[in-house]
Amino acid sequence: MPSETLWEIAKAEVGKRESNRSESDGVEIGEKSVFFLGSKNGGKTTIILRSLDRDEPPKPTLALEYTYGRKAKGHNTPKDIAHFWELGGGTSLLDLISIPITSDTLRTFSIVLVLDLSKPNDLWLTMENLLQATKSHVDKVIMKLGKTDSTAASEMRQKIRSNMQKDHPDRELIDPFPIPLVIIGSKYDIFQDFDSEKRKVICKTLRFVAHYYGASLMFTSKSEALLLKIRGVINQLAFGIGKSKSICVDQNKPLFITAGLDSLSNIGSPPVPDNDIGKFHARSPMELWKKVYEKLFPPKSTDTLKDIKDPAKDPQYAESEVDEMRIQKDQELEQYKKSSSKSWKQIELDS
Repeated sequence: MPSETLWEIAKAEVGKRESNRSESDGVEIGEKSVFFLGSKNGGKTTIILRSLDRDEPPKPTLALEYTYGRKAKGHNTPKDIAHFWELGGGTSLLDLISIPITSDTLRTFSIVLVLDLSKPNDLWLTMENLLQATKSHVDKVIMKLGKTDSTAASEMRQKIRSNMQKDHPDRELIDPFPIPLVIIGSKYDIFQDFDSEKRKVICKTLRFVAHYYGASLMFTSKSEALLLKIRGVINQLAFGIGKSKSICVDQNKPLFITAGLDSLSNIGSPPVPDNDIGKFHARSPMELWKKVYEKLFPPKSTDTLKDIKDPAKDPQYAESEVDEMRIQKDQELEQYKKSSSKSWKQIELDS
């Protein structure tokens, strides 16, 4: 039997080292993605910067922005990579949700929905629009993935239910979001001064929505202690570090409820007198909670809530010199349209 060549020996040695490394370290470099959506000026950028230990002032988010962070889980281990995406503009740029969520990234993707607690009349509509748009796209991606890799698609559906214990009484009553979801109520420092009854309705409603979607729920503000807790939650999503099982359901304190630890019996029924609940004609528990919530916090008129589709008209990006030139050009364009219209009418009359 011929002896091995030097090349074969070297190749076998490299293979052996690679095998040993993968056995001891697992995947060399882990990659996860976290997508921040939510209320306009709700504090998404601040949460991202704090999670990445970046001491810099937050800037307004232009449409869809990206950054990343790296962190090692231990000594002498490769740093994992976390991709952070942020959607600006509140609910005005829903079409951009599809850009970061693809069949390649979906299996390691998480959603963080940041809702401004200081604006309760905008809260439900913002939450509903963003969650529906995201869920619709994710469902399409999973369906597409199922055609090429049915096992992966099935594993994703099973994994999302693993946050809830098998003997949880609500296991068959909820509809978990297709990928991990965290709901963060921001500006708690303003919210805590609200009337007690208003705080009760907002807290109970958000607890129901989070529990129904199998999501975690927590409140935060500029408080260092609260920001540190949120940072821990984001690190868990981004790097798989330190999953918390804390729980605080006291409406007089910042809520902090990890996915799967709440229950419908603890949340209770929608905050409305029992003899009035029949007056709300709802086809589902979610619709009932929406109607009860919007009775106390009616959404603003369509005109007020109308999102600015054209960034050039958004006051957030105002620049006086550019805007003046834009107005001048718009006026010139209108004048041109009028003169063109007159010319065509004259031609028609002449002919």
